[in-house]
Amino acid sequence: MDCLFCKIIAGEIPSNKVYEDERVLAFYDIDPKAPVHFLVIPKKHIASASEITAQNSGEVAYIFEVIAKLAKELGLESGYRVVTNVGEDAGQTVKHMHFHVLGKRLLSWPPG
Repeated sequence: MDCLFCKIIAGEIPSNKVYEDERVLAFYDIDPKAPVHFLVIPKKHIASASEITAQNSGEVAYIFEVIAKLAKELGLESGYRVVTNVGEDAGQTVKHMHFHVLGKRLLSWPPG
């Protein structure tokens, strides 16, 4: 598979990790749009939110549990934004579902 995020998960490409367990990986965005900007991705390859099914929706619920935990740990209690893009027309450039977590005031919106 030629998926950038799968290669990051496999350790073939380095990342600045925020969190990792057996189900998800969180790492800082290389082009941040806010003072705190990290991605949370499932280790199981799901191309985008359009592929969420009854069989894999637990992965998304778990990602949001991790996001809430990390937001507290990183001092984002005053607020943060969670964004996912679905498809090229929405700006999805990596075909592996991922959630951007942006906090401490956005630098610009929409990003990119």
